[in-house]
Amino acid sequence: MIMTGYPVRPLWAAIIFGAILTSGACAPVVIGTGAAVGSSAAQERGVKGALDDQAVGLDIREHWFQDDHAAYSEINLQVQEGRALLTGSVADPDRRVKAVRLAWQATGVREVINEIEVRDDGSLTDAAQDTWISTKLRARLIGDKEVKSRNYSIETVNGVVYLIGVAQNDGELQRVVAHARDVSYVKRVVDYVRIKAAAGTAS
Repeated sequence: MIMTGYPVRPLWAAIIFGAILTSGACAPVVIGTGAAVGSSAAQERGVKGALDDQAVGLDIREHWFQDDHAAYSEINLQVQEGRALLTGSVADPDRRVKAVRLAWQATGVREVINEIEVRDDGSLTDAAQDTWISTKLRARLIGDKEVKSRNYSIETVNGVVYLIGVAQNDGELQRVVAHARDVSYVKRVVDYVRIKAAAGTAS
């Protein structure tokens, strides 16, 4: 059972159930608890690590939801090994600062990576195109036998691809970054991936 340090409201009970069945915003929904556990076990972080990250993510979103509904809907979140990657775009710079501050208040957060942009409506890339980029990149990683795609989370915002996760080695990471750069409409690739050896020795 995921514990977040406060009573779980009905809304969050439903969200927790949905979170257990998924490993990220860009990952396909896994039908069946057994399948979800199997997928988590195959990741470097394992089942416990995946559930811990989901608990961290739920706690962050609870802070956002209680403070600012708009931030909850506008900001994307990925959590890997207690490292929270915040992406998306907001109209107000103060909202960007507040989202980061609230993320740090969540139990279990080890690092907050702030990539939230202050929105310029005239330069926003169509959200559908961002989704297409993430989907295309995910398919390429799955199709590459030299990449353990399940260890990577992908977020695309305004044509910028953000990567977070654990790479087996530098060669694998370079393949992932190359795949991302090769997808049409990608403007830039931002890499927050850890090499496996470094991840294992991190404090």
